[in-house]
Amino acid sequence: MSESRSYGRHDIDDEEEEAAFGPSTDLIRAVREALAEDRAAEVETLVLPLHPADMADLLEQLNPDERRRFIVIARGFIEPETLSHLDDLVREEVLELLTPREVAAAVRELDTDDAVDLLQDLDEKAKRRILDAVPAADRAILEEGLTFPEDSAGRLMQRALVAVPMQWTVGETIDFLRAKDDLPDHFYDLFVVDPARTPVGSVPLSRAMRARRSVKLADIMEGGPRTIPATMDQEEAANMFRQYALVSAPVVDDGGRLIGVITVDDIMHVIQAETEEDLMALHGVAETDFHASAFVTAWRRMRWLGVTLVNTIIAAAVISRFQATIEELVALAVLMPIVAAMGGNAGMQVVTVTVRALATRDLTPGSNVWRTVGKEAAIASLNAVLFAVVMGAVAAIWFDRAALGAVLGAALVFNMMWAGLAGTVIPIGLARMNMDPAISAGPFLTTTTDVLGFFSFLGLASLFLL
Repeated sequence: MSESRSYGRHDIDDEEEEAAFGPSTDLIRAVREALAEDRAAEVETLVLPLHPADMADLLEQLNPDERRRFIVIARGFIEPETLSHLDDLVREEVLELLTPREVAAAVRELDTDDAVDLLQDLDEKAKRRILDAVPAADRAILEEGLTFPEDSAGRLMQRALVAVPMQWTVGETIDFLRAKDDLPDHFYDLFVVDPARTPVGSVPLSRAMRARRSVKLADIMEGGPRTIPATMDQEEAANMFRQYALVSAPVVDDGGRLIGVITVDDIMHVIQAETEEDLMALHGVAETDFHASAFVTAWRRMRWLGVTLVNTIIAAAVISRFQATIEELVALAVLMPIVAAMGGNAGMQVVTVTVRALATRDLTPGSNVWRTVGKEAAIASLNAVLFAVVMGAVAAIWFDRAALGAVLGAALVFNMMWAGLAGTVIPIGLARMNMDPAISAGPFLTTTTDVLGFFSFLGLASLFLL
């Protein structure tokens, strides 16, 4: 484990007000200018005070050619922790610029969870070259970590932890900690284990420091620790941390033996990543789109746009069935988008809330589903009536035809109430079918609100206006 050290933030202009964190604009500009003119010593002077996270931000701001030149200069002093802060695509690019021996040296300095995260996206050939350059003991730990399912607690856990027998006293524990050379850089709990290395309790470090040396750990420990199976999905682990306000939690194997620990800083990254993933999936984009090539990003978005195209074709087919009605009353063509847009937007509001509630387990199929559906239906009814009255009055005055306003209002009520119902039912149904509602709910909802919106508006117009 590498020793932690403090990092300063380089000031380019003391008079300029800078952001609270991250590399300043002036610093990034100065580094680019130094790179362009091959002033290696100046680049080193500029970036050495940076925290690894800020160094990663700087690397992400550079273009590929600047990154190559930067790595040539910085390969001797770049902190291993910087690699763990990089965007996946940028990190892959940086790793290709380093030799397997350099990457292996960085892997040895990283916590096991960060090292496994660094290795997991590499191709097998590159992964093997790096692992072969790692000492056998470290290599065995990393290889075991890579055997756990992707996005599982086993991939997320750190192997370095503090486990002590329950018969020890606080004094014996403190003496052990002071004599031990390979303790984790940071830890928050002492895990109390039985002879089979099964967790039986935990003692917060702050509680141990306050207790007298003669006090036994068994007398001050919190019994029945909330253990996390190594195969548990990391999102479920994050929900456990959130539910019970945990700072760290032990990870156990299939036999219940302690094999690792997950800390709150790792969980924060999971919560952020899962939230961003759900939000972006609702709109058919990915977190890596910003750094991916134009071709790769276009291909990813093309699939979502293809779904949208199918949706519009279906909607156009519905409209075509009422072509004569629209020709008879041109005002319908002007007002049609209102019905579809209001239904679609109202539905996406509900879908966003429902998908997030499913992800955090605030909404679970079989428990509070009907209460949630009822609440969203009530909200949809209130909004539908309000906007139906407003837009119905606007349409009646605009086209000087009260019946047209009434038809528009009725279609809005129908479509917005359907949007409120579908916005909850569709994600819940997809979740029950083990489909990701964040990815699938949007297209299903948009298709139904567009088609039903057009059908209800034009159908009612055919019945009552012609």
